[in-house]
Amino acid sequence: MYEKMYHTLLNAITDAIELLETEETQEALARLEQASRDAEELYISQ
Repeated sequence: MYEKMYHTLLNAITDAIELLETEETQEALARLEQASRDAEELYISQ
């Protein structure tokens, strides 16, 4: 479970960094918020 949560969040952070480099701040924020919800859902469902 924690490995899946880790990968979910790490991928989102990587995506957000790339988006921030191209000044797509709203999309970066949305990506991080969605990853947070996804990780929380993984935790709750276990």
